[in-house]
Amino acid sequence: METADIQSLYHQVLWAALAVAFVFGAVAQRTHFCTMGAISDIVNMGDWTRMRMWGMAVGVAMLGFYGMAWLGWIDPFQTIYTGPRVIWLSALVGGALFGFGMVLGSGCGSKTLVRIGGGNLKSLVVFVVMGLAAFATLRGITAVWRVQTVDRVAFEMESSNALPLWLSSVMGWSVPSSGLLVGGVVGVGLVLWAALNRDFRASADNWLAGMGIGATVAALWWVTGHLGFVEEHPETLESVFLASNTGRMESLTFTAPMAYVIDWLIYFSDASKVLTLGVVTVAGVVLGAFVYAVASGTFRWEGFSSTQDTALHIVGAICMGVGGVTAMGCTVGQGLSGLSTLSLTSVIAVLGIVLGALGGFRFQMWLIERE
Repeated sequence: METADIQSLYHQVLWAALAVAFVFGAVAQRTHFCTMGAISDIVNMGDWTRMRMWGMAVGVAMLGFYGMAWLGWIDPFQTIYTGPRVIWLSALVGGALFGFGMVLGSGCGSKTLVRIGGGNLKSLVVFVVMGLAAFATLRGITAVWRVQTVDRVAFEMESSNALPLWLSSVMGWSVPSSGLLVGGVVGVGLVLWAALNRDFRASADNWLAGMGIGATVAALWWVTGHLGFVEEHPETLESVFLASNTGRMESLTFTAPMAYVIDWLIYFSDASKVLTLGVVTVAGVVLGAFVYAVASGTFRWEGFSSTQDTALHIVGAICMGVGGVTAMGCTVGQGLSGLSTLSLTSVIAVLGIVLGALGGFRFQMWLIERE
């Protein structure tokens, strides 16, 4: 493959990623898909509908990921989630910090982008603060604290910390068969858990959220792991995943990419700063949500209601930026993309997010009672 062909393929990957993120944003805007909202519905009303949306989305993404691995389209080992090292304390602490922050910030990273598309100026402030906090935790002062503390507490697993890949190593099974068996059973189980509920089946939007969001996660795995994979780059003679920020195949995640957007905007004139998957997917989600909001007549400008409202959103944004990077992902990064690989680290991170969110709800109740 010639250098010109690589450039052409690079652009194809970016356009494909933008299209996938656009669909994610439009579907999330229409269906009110939100992890924090799902937890809140359970805590406050005992309603599991939005959690079933989330469960179906994970199941669909999982079936897509391990189905493509079985077909040989992607290498399931080539993700940040499926490595052998389990940074369990980072995942738990970072997840809890992120979960707490998303309650104060009125939604997780993906919801923040969707709200921006819908005209929410509060979420624009959350985006900027969260992006700066994420950048500091990737390369700045909180990055030093992260590396010197929680990141040091970890353990290694045989081959991979993703259950199907670990089983293939321990049991001597082939990777495609192990992935299809375990991923298929868990993925189908999650889809059925949602689909067999009468209330869930009653709304087309529930199906659209579960199937649509899950499909976007699987689609981006294909875009980065298959379309964007070059076995031998003509300049380095090494295999490469084009437009990837991590150097591996990626799917949707929104904490570190917010930092990448700020970095790209600030250093735009620097020739070394090029568009990447993280940057275009952030833009795609906002654009998709905006187009649907305008088309459906739901676009509304919204701002802060008080000084306390402003302060809570800023603190929440900082918690999400620091926590999301520490946990190596947000409710979409670890919660959908990570869980689609059945990564143990992702399971721990999601547990942390749920615990943090519960703490955030209790804190909100304390504020209300105090007033």
